[in-house]
Amino acid sequence: MKENEIKNNLSTKTMTTFIKQELDILKKLFDSHYSRSETKDSAFAYLRGLISLTERKNSWQLSEEVGYQNPYAFQYLLGRALWDENNLRDELRCYTVDHLGTSEGVLSIDETGFLKKGNKSAGVGRQYSGTAGRIENSQIGVFLSYATAKGRALIDRELYVPKEWFEDETRCRAAGIPESGIGTTTSAFNLNSLASCTPISCLT
Repeated sequence: MKENEIKNNLSTKTMTTFIKQELDILKKLFDSHYSRSETKDSAFAYLRGLISLTERKNSWQLSEEVGYQNPYAFQYLLGRALWDENNLRDELRCYTVDHLGTSEGVLSIDETGFLKKGNKSAGVGRQYSGTAGRIENSQIGVFLSYATAKGRALIDRELYVPKEWFEDETRCRAAGIPESGIGTTTSAFNLNSLASCTPISCLT
């Protein structure tokens, strides 16, 4: 075996070992946020699928990647399972800061449009979608990322809900929107609270 091949193999083995160690840490973080072991196992399998090299990250492809026969477990996890997503988000944010945090960190807010049909999905409406490059019937997801010289990661997410939605309480309740819904992209996150626990130099 050539010297370069040996180095590549050693590098691959080292990375594989590192990923396994980090996944073991994350699995422990998952423990207290799921009331059912089946849901916790599905969540951890979903995470393994997301960080895999499979190109398409939909439920079918991720299921195949982790050895599931169908995507039903992932569909249940994302659509109907009960778990404490906000507390888990906070825990993973701490994990991110522990690994990537520096005083030069940057918080970035960005939004992504998801084209939709109909008017039942939470927050859907005719609004500008960067995905389409024009006004379309869509949902807008607002995402917060944290970046340093060590790397970058998403640390929060919210759904943008247009103000007109809150004029129809029945529609909001039917779509599962809580009373404290989001009205603007910048108010989606408690930035003062984030700044106090996340080392940053600027917000973009």
